[in-house]
Amino acid sequence: MSYLAKNYNRKNIAFKYGKGSYLYATNGKKYLDFVSGIAVNSLGHSHPKLINALKKQSKKIWHISNAFQIPEGEKLAKKLCKKTFADYVIFQNSGAEATEAAIKVARRYFYSIGKPHKYEILCVKNSFHGRTIAAIFASGSKKMTEGFGPKLPGFTTFVFGDHKALKKKINKKTAAIMVEPIMGEGGIKEIPVWCLQELRKLCNKKKILLILDEVQCGISRSGDFFAFEKSKIKPDIVPIAKGIGGGFPIGAVLMNKKVASGMIPGTHGSTFGGNPLAMVVGNAVMDVVSSKRFLKNVKTLSKYFLSSLNNLKDKYPKIIKEIRGRGLLIGIQLKKDQTKFIEKLMDNGLLTIRAGENVIRILPPLNVKKKELDLALKIINQVCKKFN
Repeated sequence: MSYLAKNYNRKNIAFKYGKGSYLYATNGKKYLDFVSGIAVNSLGHSHPKLINALKKQSKKIWHISNAFQIPEGEKLAKKLCKKTFADYVIFQNSGAEATEAAIKVARRYFYSIGKPHKYEILCVKNSFHGRTIAAIFASGSKKMTEGFGPKLPGFTTFVFGDHKALKKKINKKTAAIMVEPIMGEGGIKEIPVWCLQELRKLCNKKKILLILDEVQCGISRSGDFFAFEKSKIKPDIVPIAKGIGGGFPIGAVLMNKKVASGMIPGTHGSTFGGNPLAMVVGNAVMDVVSSKRFLKNVKTLSKYFLSSLNNLKDKYPKIIKEIRGRGLLIGIQLKKDQTKFIEKLMDNGLLTIRAGENVIRILPPLNVKKKELDLALKIINQVCKKFN
């Protein structure tokens, strides 16, 4: 009997240890891990740089509270700001917390300039911004909000790609538009460059804020440090998490100077956010994944992998409907049963995870090797043969 609540539909498998792109199960079987903790283990398992950083800090200070200065956090915040659009950072522990903080920052900004009536956030229907009460109502997903009513006010949704509907829903209460540049849970759907550019122009025209949720697609996952960078725009607020900790819980909200002005002492806090252990790991991850050489390699591997997957799509047109994604955030939209396909991949030693629109999400570590991509392609081909 398990004493864990049944809010997860866990697979009947457990792991003893991981190394690089591989996980080793308690039953002795070896798996190629292309889930990566859902885009979390950006450098795979047991990366020596991360282990050394954590071991070294564990002998010093684990937790100190944000009542005091934390030099490790100052260092990571500086790296993030120098690398991105941001002027300030607030550290959290997860993506959901980062999204919550982003919502608070947006609302607090308008309150601070004498416009408290501007508090509504516009979001894509069936997007994913976390599992807190605010985040599930931001998504507008019936499945996620069912049983958690009454509906939380302050969020309005529009259909992905419906620009006319979006413009009509902007009113005097609107504070911000919040979107994922590449929707993860929603089916690996990328917002086109021109669309992001138009969103920026629209926000400027209406004097509202642009929040780009890069919790899953950020931290080099797309081949750029942030997915929105391809569009050459600057958002006002960006929540991040997942890959920045390489497996250690870290979240953050990045913001420009304008919106950060509303966040005065007492407006937000987090007991564990920005703790020294998390910060040294985050610094170690940043040192690896933010380099031009690393990003170039992600793009090179992505080009090869996406091309090879499209070849499989052409080979099995009755199985694969579409190949989606960018960088190493990849989706295979199927014409066949998604659940059974994922099970067969796992039976053959490849771990993947589902997403919306009957999509299989493939999230290799960002330092994956070409031979590991080739093994994944071989397994996908084998499973397609059986389904054909």
